[in-house]
Amino acid sequence: PNTSFLKVFRLMRVSGAYWRGDSRNEMLQRVYGTAFLNVSDLNNYVRLIEESEKRDHRRIGKKLGLFHWQDEAPGMVFWHPSGWAIWQSIESYMRAILTKNGYQEVKTPQLVSKSLWVQSGHWDNYSEHMFVTESEKRDYAIKPMNCPGHVQIFNANIHSYRDLPLRLSEFGSCHRNEPSGALHGLMRVRSFVQDDAHIFCTEEQISSEVIAFNRLLLSVYRDFGFTDVTIKLSLRPDKKIGDDAVWDHAEDALRSALEEDSLSWDELPGEGAFYGPKIEFHVKDAIGRSWQCGTLQLDFFLPMRLDAEYVAENNRRLHPVMLHRAVLGSIERFIGILIEHYAGALPLWVSPVQVCILTITQRCEAYANEVASLLDEAGIRFKKDLRNETVGYKIREQTLLKIPYLLILGDKECKDRVVSVRFRSGEDLGCMGLSDFLNRLKLEIEAHQ
Repeated sequence: PNTSFLKVFRLMRVSGAYWRGDSRNEMLQRVYGTAFLNVSDLNNYVRLIEESEKRDHRRIGKKLGLFHWQDEAPGMVFWHPSGWAIWQSIESYMRAILTKNGYQEVKTPQLVSKSLWVQSGHWDNYSEHMFVTESEKRDYAIKPMNCPGHVQIFNANIHSYRDLPLRLSEFGSCHRNEPSGALHGLMRVRSFVQDDAHIFCTEEQISSEVIAFNRLLLSVYRDFGFTDVTIKLSLRPDKKIGDDAVWDHAEDALRSALEEDSLSWDELPGEGAFYGPKIEFHVKDAIGRSWQCGTLQLDFFLPMRLDAEYVAENNRRLHPVMLHRAVLGSIERFIGILIEHYAGALPLWVSPVQVCILTITQRCEAYANEVASLLDEAGIRFKKDLRNETVGYKIREQTLLKIPYLLILGDKECKDRVVSVRFRSGEDLGCMGLSDFLNRLKLEIEAHQ
């Protein structure tokens, strides 16, 4: 009711603001503050804010030369070589995981006629967020999601129940016309890529497909270092399609899939989409923040609207159930989360530069080139620092770039045909033969560390 109740508070910052947002009016002072029930909670919050600012992916990305933004392409990322190396590592990893788990990768057009978006229902419900254009008196939209395109691929052939489940995956580039005020680094963009996939299956296959997806997702999160995962199950809303019997079956299938692996979850009545229930997966980062990444949405609606059918065992034509699923979600956003989780010191297998070769004297350049050739043959991402600078200066500079391993080469290393290994934490691992060092890297990369 009034500020006398604010016993434990802190003023965070001030800024100027025109009265009623009109520059012709008087400039006022806007004061930002926060309040908590006790001093401990306030101090914990302030520490979290300070730590969040240190880990801000925008600051780290600029410092490490990973990416940038500019006004000519608002909400769209300019990826630099090091940042793109992170992207490629993640995409290659996910492609291998999906192939191993029975997904077939596809590619759908960026620009699709308005008529398809009308038929799918997106035009009526989402057109204000779509980028549109016109050619030869025909309206088009840049795709904001991949699902209608995947249904077109399904519809291109006649499928029987024996073909199901059919799992189609795509690293689909999407564009959404987000308000400029909502854009926030990699976390909220207008152009992004999803590790998207759609599973076409029968109602009887829902449970087994969800179980397989849950296991795939949790395995991926563990590889990226996320072990604290919260699961939420969103149930039928008041406005929905389909009768209650179908919804009962769908919700029970999702519950049984979660129970199968002894997973715990929170239920959110009324929070499901109108076309089906969904599961959300939230990962907790190193400083305790929760990020919603993975989703699995069960959809009875889109296959009906887009006339997707399969031939059942009794020769009837039925609509498949469609499972929309993503593990990382937006890859841009996931990279932002990953950078902040590790404060820029990414695991070896994801690091854009995995090894830096530093020479103490120019006499070591020939040996440094030999070492570089062997690293290249082994598929290790490396760089060389052969500058005529002190080794201490070079070590400090490359350590600030969060490079996992530094190989320091002096006269002794050249003579003995070894490398002196230093970890980015400052730990000196001593001298070792190059084959031993390469084996160490191989094991660490295979273990996703």
